[in-house]
Amino acid sequence: MKTLLSPATLLLTVLTVSAEIHTETVIYKEGATTLEGWLAYDKNKTGPRPGVLIAHQWKGLTAYEKKRAEMLAQMGYTVFALDIYGQGVRADHPKDAAELAGKYKSDRALLRKRVNAGLAYLKSHAMADSRRVAAIGYCFGGTTVLELARSGADLAGVVSFHGGLNTPTLTDAKNIRCKVLALHGADDPFVPSAEVAAFEDEMRQAGVDWQLVAYGGAVHSFTDWNAGSDKSKGAAYNEKADKRSWEAMKGFFAETFR
Repeated sequence: MKTLLSPATLLLTVLTVSAEIHTETVIYKEGATTLEGWLAYDKNKTGPRPGVLIAHQWKGLTAYEKKRAEMLAQMGYTVFALDIYGQGVRADHPKDAAELAGKYKSDRALLRKRVNAGLAYLKSHAMADSRRVAAIGYCFGGTTVLELARSGADLAGVVSFHGGLNTPTLTDAKNIRCKVLALHGADDPFVPSAEVAAFEDEMRQAGVDWQLVAYGGAVHSFTDWNAGSDKSKGAAYNEKADKRSWEAMKGFFAETFR
Protein backbone atom coordinates (compact mmCIF):
# COMPACT_ATOMS: atom_id res chain seq x y z
CA MET A 1 0.00 0.00 0.00
CA LYS A 2 1.39 3.42 -0.97
CA THR A 3 1.67 6.13 1.64
CA LEU A 4 0.76 9.61 0.44
CA LEU A 5 2.60 12.54 2.01
CA SER A 6 0.66 15.64 2.94
CA PRO A 7 1.65 18.99 1.37
CA ALA A 8 3.01 20.10 4.74
CA THR A 9 5.21 17.02 4.97
CA LEU A 10 6.43 17.49 1.41
CA LEU A 11 7.32 21.12 2.15
CA LEU A 12 9.22 20.09 5.27
CA THR A 13 11.12 17.49 3.24
CA VAL A 14 12.09 20.07 0.61
CA LEU A 15 13.26 22.52 3.28
CA THR A 16 15.28 19.80 5.00
CA VAL A 17 17.24 18.87 1.89
CA SER A 18 17.65 22.43 0.57
CA ALA A 19 21.12 23.89 0.27
CA GLU A 20 22.82 25.35 3.32
CA ILE A 21 25.65 27.45 1.98
CA HIS A 22 28.81 27.72 4.01
CA THR A 23 30.97 30.74 3.22
CA GLU A 24 34.28 31.86 4.62
CA THR A 25 37.15 34.24 4.01
CA VAL A 26 40.33 32.41 3.04
CA ILE A 27 43.82 33.83 3.60
CA TYR A 28 46.42 32.23 1.35
CA LYS A 29 49.69 33.16 -0.35
CA GLU A 30 51.43 33.42 -3.69
CA GLY A 31 55.12 33.70 -2.90
CA ALA A 32 55.48 36.42 -0.27
CA THR A 33 52.16 38.08 -1.13
CA THR A 34 49.17 37.54 1.16
CA LEU A 35 45.88 37.08 -0.69
CA GLU A 36 42.29 37.05 0.54
CA GLY A 37 39.73 34.89 -1.23
CA TRP A 38 36.20 33.66 -0.59
CA LEU A 39 35.01 30.05 -0.35
CA ALA A 40 31.43 28.78 -0.73
CA TYR A 41 29.89 25.30 -0.74
CA ASP A 42 26.73 23.46 0.26
CA LYS A 43 27.08 21.93 3.74
CA ASN A 44 24.25 19.49 3.06
CA LYS A 45 26.13 17.75 0.28
CA THR A 46 28.62 15.07 1.26
CA GLY A 47 32.03 14.43 -0.22
CA PRO A 48 33.99 16.24 -2.93
CA ARG A 49 32.14 17.80 -5.82
CA PRO A 50 33.25 19.72 -8.95
CA GLY A 51 35.04 22.95 -8.18
CA VAL A 52 34.63 26.36 -9.80
CA LEU A 53 37.24 29.08 -9.53
CA ILE A 54 36.07 32.70 -9.94
CA ALA A 55 38.40 35.48 -11.12
CA HIS A 56 37.24 38.98 -10.26
CA GLN A 57 36.70 42.10 -12.36
CA TRP A 58 39.08 45.06 -12.35
CA LYS A 59 38.12 46.49 -8.93
CA GLY A 60 39.20 43.31 -7.16
CA LEU A 61 37.21 40.75 -5.17
CA THR A 62 33.86 42.34 -4.26
CA ALA A 63 30.36 41.43 -3.13
CA TYR A 64 29.54 40.74 -6.79
CA GLU A 65 31.90 37.76 -7.07
CA LYS A 66 30.83 36.52 -3.63
CA LYS A 67 27.20 36.50 -4.76
CA ARG A 68 28.13 34.59 -7.91
CA ALA A 69 30.03 32.12 -5.72
CA GLU A 70 26.94 31.53 -3.61
CA MET A 71 24.82 31.06 -6.74
CA LEU A 72 27.22 28.39 -7.96
CA ALA A 73 27.38 26.76 -4.54
CA GLN A 74 23.57 26.50 -4.64
CA MET A 75 24.05 24.47 -7.83
CA GLY A 76 26.24 21.99 -5.96
CA TYR A 77 29.76 23.21 -6.72
CA THR A 78 32.59 24.05 -4.36
CA VAL A 79 33.51 27.59 -5.32
CA PHE A 80 36.56 29.71 -4.63
CA ALA A 81 36.60 33.39 -5.57
CA LEU A 82 40.29 34.19 -5.78
CA ASP A 83 42.26 37.37 -5.20
CA ILE A 84 44.74 38.65 -7.78
CA TYR A 85 45.67 41.98 -6.19
CA GLY A 86 46.51 41.06 -2.58
CA GLN A 87 44.84 41.34 0.81
CA GLY A 88 43.26 44.77 1.27
CA VAL A 89 44.13 45.92 -2.25
CA ARG A 90 40.87 46.98 -3.89
CA ALA A 91 39.81 49.86 -6.12
CA ASP A 92 36.88 52.20 -5.49
CA HIS A 93 37.27 54.31 -8.63
CA PRO A 94 37.68 53.36 -12.32
CA LYS A 95 41.04 55.15 -12.56
CA ASP A 96 42.47 53.09 -9.68
CA ALA A 97 40.92 49.91 -11.09
CA ALA A 98 42.47 50.58 -14.49
CA GLU A 99 45.90 51.02 -12.90
CA LEU A 100 45.58 47.81 -10.89
CA ALA A 101 44.32 45.73 -13.80
CA GLY A 102 46.91 47.29 -16.11
CA LYS A 103 49.73 46.16 -13.85
CA TYR A 104 48.76 42.53 -14.33
CA LYS A 105 47.75 42.82 -17.98
CA SER A 106 51.26 44.08 -18.70
CA ASP A 107 52.84 41.31 -16.61
CA ARG A 108 51.10 38.13 -17.72
CA ALA A 109 53.66 35.96 -15.93
CA LEU A 110 52.67 37.50 -12.58
CA LEU A 111 48.98 37.27 -13.48
CA ARG A 112 49.39 33.57 -14.20
CA LYS A 113 51.18 33.01 -10.89
CA ARG A 114 48.35 34.65 -8.97
CA VAL A 115 45.55 32.79 -10.71
CA ASN A 116 47.38 29.47 -10.45
CA ALA A 117 47.77 30.06 -6.69
CA GLY A 118 43.99 30.33 -6.45
CA LEU A 119 43.55 27.18 -8.51
CA ALA A 120 45.99 25.30 -6.28
CA TYR A 121 44.02 26.28 -3.18
CA LEU A 122 40.71 25.13 -4.66
CA LYS A 123 42.09 21.83 -5.91
CA SER A 124 43.58 21.10 -2.48
CA HIS A 125 40.29 21.63 -0.64
CA ALA A 126 38.61 18.53 0.77
CA MET A 127 35.23 19.57 -0.65
CA ALA A 128 36.50 19.90 -4.23
CA ASP A 129 37.08 17.10 -6.73
CA SER A 130 40.52 18.06 -8.03
CA ARG A 131 39.91 16.11 -11.25
CA ARG A 132 36.84 18.22 -12.10
CA VAL A 133 37.62 21.92 -11.78
CA ALA A 134 36.72 24.82 -14.06
CA ALA A 135 37.37 28.56 -13.86
CA ILE A 136 35.17 31.51 -14.74
CA GLY A 137 35.98 35.22 -14.85
CA TYR A 138 34.33 38.58 -15.39
CA CYS A 139 35.90 41.41 -17.46
CA PHE A 140 39.51 41.50 -16.18
CA GLY A 141 38.74 38.10 -14.67
CA GLY A 142 37.77 36.79 -18.11
CA THR A 143 41.21 37.77 -19.35
CA THR A 144 42.65 36.11 -16.26
CA VAL A 145 41.04 32.70 -16.76
CA LEU A 146 42.07 32.66 -20.41
CA GLU A 147 45.65 33.26 -19.26
CA LEU A 148 45.19 30.42 -16.77
CA ALA A 149 44.31 28.15 -19.68
CA ARG A 150 47.24 29.45 -21.75
CA SER A 151 49.57 28.70 -18.83
CA GLY A 152 48.85 25.00 -19.34
CA ALA A 153 46.94 24.60 -16.08
CA ASP A 154 45.36 21.21 -15.44
CA LEU A 155 41.64 21.96 -15.35
CA ALA A 156 38.52 20.94 -17.24
CA GLY A 157 37.40 24.26 -18.72
CA VAL A 158 37.35 28.04 -18.53
CA VAL A 159 34.52 30.51 -19.14
CA SER A 160 35.20 34.18 -19.90
CA PHE A 161 32.31 36.60 -19.37
CA HIS A 162 32.91 39.83 -21.36
CA GLY A 163 36.65 39.46 -20.85
CA GLY A 164 39.51 40.82 -22.87
CA LEU A 165 40.54 38.16 -25.40
CA ASN A 166 44.02 39.36 -26.33
CA THR A 167 47.36 38.01 -25.16
CA PRO A 168 50.96 39.09 -25.85
CA THR A 169 51.99 35.49 -26.54
CA LEU A 170 49.64 33.96 -29.09
CA THR A 171 51.72 30.81 -29.35
CA ASP A 172 50.93 29.94 -25.72
CA ALA A 173 47.54 28.70 -26.87
CA LYS A 174 49.35 25.46 -27.69
CA ASN A 175 49.57 24.90 -23.91
CA ILE A 176 45.80 24.88 -23.43
CA ARG A 177 44.61 21.52 -22.06
CA CYS A 178 40.97 22.36 -21.38
CA LYS A 179 37.78 23.48 -23.10
CA VAL A 180 37.28 27.21 -23.60
CA LEU A 181 34.03 29.19 -23.69
CA ALA A 182 34.10 32.94 -24.38
CA LEU A 183 30.84 34.83 -23.77
CA HIS A 184 31.08 38.19 -25.50
CA GLY A 185 29.01 41.32 -25.95
CA ALA A 186 28.64 41.77 -29.70
CA ASP A 187 28.71 45.58 -29.29
CA ASP A 188 31.53 45.70 -26.71
CA PRO A 189 33.72 48.69 -27.66
CA PHE A 190 36.51 47.55 -25.34
CA VAL A 191 36.90 44.21 -27.13
CA PRO A 192 36.71 45.21 -30.81
CA SER A 193 36.06 42.87 -33.71
CA ALA A 194 39.76 42.69 -34.61
CA GLU A 195 40.55 41.33 -31.14
CA VAL A 196 37.74 38.80 -31.42
CA ALA A 197 39.01 37.67 -34.83
CA ALA A 198 42.56 37.32 -33.48
CA PHE A 199 41.26 35.21 -30.59
CA GLU A 200 39.35 32.95 -32.93
CA ASP A 201 42.43 32.48 -35.10
CA GLU A 202 44.58 31.83 -32.01
CA MET A 203 42.22 29.09 -30.80
CA ARG A 204 41.85 27.61 -34.27
CA GLN A 205 45.58 27.48 -34.97
CA ALA A 206 46.24 25.77 -31.61
CA GLY A 207 43.50 23.16 -32.14
CA VAL A 208 41.69 24.13 -28.93
CA ASP A 209 38.19 22.86 -28.13
CA TRP A 210 36.67 26.35 -28.03
CA GLN A 211 33.37 28.21 -28.37
CA LEU A 212 32.58 31.90 -28.67
CA VAL A 213 29.06 33.24 -28.17
CA ALA A 214 28.29 36.88 -29.04
CA TYR A 215 25.17 38.50 -27.60
CA GLY A 216 23.53 41.08 -29.84
CA GLY A 217 22.93 44.48 -28.26
CA ALA A 218 25.25 43.73 -25.33
CA VAL A 219 28.25 45.87 -24.46
CA HIS A 220 30.96 45.39 -21.84
CA SER A 221 30.00 44.23 -18.31
CA PHE A 222 26.66 42.83 -19.50
CA THR A 223 26.40 40.47 -16.50
CA ASP A 224 27.17 43.13 -13.87
CA TRP A 225 23.91 44.27 -12.28
CA ASN A 226 25.83 47.24 -10.81
CA ALA A 227 26.88 48.54 -14.24
CA GLY A 228 23.76 50.61 -14.95
CA SER A 229 21.88 50.70 -18.23
CA ASP A 230 23.60 53.47 -20.22
CA LYS A 231 25.15 51.64 -23.18
CA SER A 232 26.71 54.87 -24.46
CA LYS A 233 29.42 54.49 -21.80
CA GLY A 234 30.47 51.18 -23.32
CA ALA A 235 29.61 49.14 -20.22
CA ALA A 236 26.07 48.33 -19.10
CA TYR A 237 23.98 45.54 -17.61
CA ASN A 238 21.92 43.51 -20.09
CA GLU A 239 19.42 41.19 -18.42
CA LYS A 240 18.86 38.97 -21.46
CA ALA A 241 22.57 38.52 -22.11
CA ASP A 242 23.19 37.91 -18.41
CA LYS A 243 20.61 35.13 -18.23
CA ARG A 244 21.58 33.62 -21.58
CA SER A 245 25.28 33.57 -20.71
CA TRP A 246 24.58 31.98 -17.31
CA GLU A 247 22.62 29.22 -19.05
CA ALA A 248 25.47 28.80 -21.55
CA MET A 249 27.88 28.36 -18.66
CA LYS A 250 25.60 25.79 -17.02
CA GLY A 251 25.44 23.80 -20.25
CA PHE A 252 29.19 24.00 -20.61
CA PHE A 253 29.65 22.65 -17.08
CA ALA A 254 27.16 19.84 -17.70
CA GLU A 255 29.24 18.74 -20.66
CA THR A 256 32.62 19.37 -19.06
CA PHE A 257 31.97 17.66 -15.72
CA ARG A 258 30.39 14.49 -17.12
